[in-house]
Amino acid sequence: MTPQRLQRIQQTLRLRQPDLTVLTDEVHKDRNLSAIVRSADAFAIPKVHCVWPDDTYYVRPNQSSGAGNWVDVQTHPTIADAIGHLKEQGFRIVAAHLSDRATDYRAYDFTQPTALMMGNEKEGISNEAAELADEHVIIPMSGMVQSFNVSVAAAIILSEAQRQRQEAGLFDECRIADDDYQRLLFEWCQPQISEICQAHGLPYPEIGDDGELTDPQGFSQRVNGRL
Repeated sequence: MTPQRLQRIQQTLRLRQPDLTVLTDEVHKDRNLSAIVRSADAFAIPKVHCVWPDDTYYVRPNQSSGAGNWVDVQTHPTIADAIGHLKEQGFRIVAAHLSDRATDYRAYDFTQPTALMMGNEKEGISNEAAELADEHVIIPMSGMVQSFNVSVAAAIILSEAQRQRQEAGLFDECRIADDDYQRLLFEWCQPQISEICQAHGLPYPEIGDDGELTDPQGFSQRVNGRL
């Protein structure tokens, strides 16, 4: 762990926006999901929610540039379950969806807790999802084509969310709960040790200001005691 990498990890965690997330409504192409996760990382979003049509969710490392290591991806069986879960946490659901009540995405207040919902590649937002959403937003377009690729649209809207939040000062101080910050700091600094702890049901050992284990020998002894 170099001092430069540790500093980058700490800075990234301090910028994370826990009350901003993305929800995908059965976006089924893994390259699009990977691109959305990559954008989420770039715009300081710690978690993405997916209604995934199959049993296994997969982010392509070569398409997400490793963003899957830094963004938590939570899957849900149905869009109703996903929206209900997010609303219980205080999120407003904002669907990227062309409808009679849709407004320019730049007019929406992204400084409030928001889940940006993106529809699948063929049908867009489902009727059920559109009805459950609190708001509908669109990206005004000036060409013959009337829609962006879903991952491109997500990045455009998230860029506006970032701009609004920067102007409101929401990036000026760490907004992640301390317990989550410490957990993620350990997992990002020590991914292999994290996997060992999770596999053997061990608590994470202490790390020092340099991001390294303070007592590596003691940790090795505890692991050997579980084998």
